[in-house]
Amino acid sequence: MYTIHGIQHLGAGVPDHASAWKWYRKFIGLDIPFFNDEAAAPLMDIYTNNKTITKRAAMVTNLQGGCAMEVVSPTSFKASHAKIEHQLGDLGIYIGMIKADSVEKAFDYYKKNGANVISEIEIMPNGWKTFYVKDPQDILFQVVPGDQWFTSGKHITGGIAGCSIGVSDIQKSMKLYADIMGYDKVVYDETSTFSDWKNINGASGKYRRILLTQSKPSGGGFTKLSGESYIELVQEMSDRTPVKIYADRIWGDIGFVHLGFDVRGMQDLGKKLEAEGFGFTCDTKDVLSMGENTKVHCTYIEDPDGTWIELIEVYKIPIIEKLGLFLNVEKRPANQPLPNWMLKALKFSRIKD
Repeated sequence: MYTIHGIQHLGAGVPDHASAWKWYRKFIGLDIPFFNDEAAAPLMDIYTNNKTITKRAAMVTNLQGGCAMEVVSPTSFKASHAKIEHQLGDLGIYIGMIKADSVEKAFDYYKKNGANVISEIEIMPNGWKTFYVKDPQDILFQVVPGDQWFTSGKHITGGIAGCSIGVSDIQKSMKLYADIMGYDKVVYDETSTFSDWKNINGASGKYRRILLTQSKPSGGGFTKLSGESYIELVQEMSDRTPVKIYADRIWGDIGFVHLGFDVRGMQDLGKKLEAEGFGFTCDTKDVLSMGENTKVHCTYIEDPDGTWIELIEVYKIPIIEKLGLFLNVEKRPANQPLPNWMLKALKFSRIKD
């Protein structure tokens, strides 16, 4: 049997790892690393022109709550932007979501601290307050309300709450994201020109926009930390033909490189995905070591438009690495959350600025 717990992380390609992560610590509170390591990435050869690249990657989280983020910076080449300016409806992950207890307080903090806020506080189709901001790489984020928190702390926001993905046919995409990955609860489904997007490239167009979450979260080790998460599918409804965000570029170039899901039972899940037409495009086939105390099994699939989806089965992760305290997740029941003390112990690995 297999279990899909939900979004684990959002992966972003950046040209300079240190400066990008510093911004993410300041504005998203992502100061707890599960790993931070430089290594070759042979798993990604299929997405890097069949050449093995090297990269520095850090999986980082905000202990107040939210999903993690993987900050990926190639070291064997310089990550670059697309040659064109992409817009709403283009195929791939276009917007990352950040959760906040107070959207208003987050807006004031971002403005006061010099972030590139590109909108005022706007209203989403379901009535949520939101605003949009670009990081120093011009990667687009959206701050959304969140009411599920693991700890209190000094950060003005939590971590990642999900992402917005451009698709060519929402019904085809729902077969993967809703039917298989479990994001089957519709928060809204509207077709219009949307006012909260008015300062985003392509905002004058007509789109179908559907926000999804899980109707039956399956639990899992990090469910208390990640909380509720969302996938928004966006389909162009005008005569424009959307283009792929990573057309003519490779994994690791600037932008959201993949959406990662936390899973258990990778082999059984692989059989299900293969039967449904979403078979693995690459697979470590065994335990992948990502530092001395981090061991996982990674695979990739693609959604109907080629957006990269990473599936991760975690076996071993550090809790307090300098003390040699780690967790063997493989021995725990799939749906059993980690105890609070163990998650809170992650604070001892916090990076302070």
